[in-house]
Amino acid sequence: MNANEQLIKHLYTCFKNKDFKGMQACYADNAVFNDAVFKNLNAEQVKAMWEMLITKGKDMRLEFSHIKADEKTGSAHWDAYYTFSSTGNKVVNRIDATFEFENGKIVKHTDYFNFYTWAKQALGISGLLLGWTSFLKKKIQNTALTNLNHFMNKK
Repeated sequence: MNANEQLIKHLYTCFKNKDFKGMQACYADNAVFNDAVFKNLNAEQVKAMWEMLITKGKDMRLEFSHIKADEKTGSAHWDAYYTFSSTGNKVVNRIDATFEFENGKIVKHTDYFNFYTWAKQALGISGLLLGWTSFLKKKIQNTALTNLNHFMNKK
């Protein structure tokens, strides 16, 4: 296992162990994160996002696999199992991640998952009916960013 594969493994092992400080240490000061909900987070925001998800996600469980990396890029698959706090619905989110590295740190992390599949699980009937719309996706993105900003301001 090369150094960047070890870095990815460390990131997800820390996540699995609810060690947000260990996760935060994996990111460079100029890191950027994207997924279907969080767009263009800077390093400070992505570090806070992991802390928020770990501290608020009481029943979060994850599994990771398929770690691959070379000196510049990498990828992994991970599955998150948790209760969506707004509805109490159980979610299994299947995620493919890509990474870019510089100087032994993550500078770009992008998670890919099917937003509609997530919305149906997390939101129930409203996710089933509206999960495919840009309206609902934008609403979820805005709510998530607002929650992240509140979390960061409380610290």
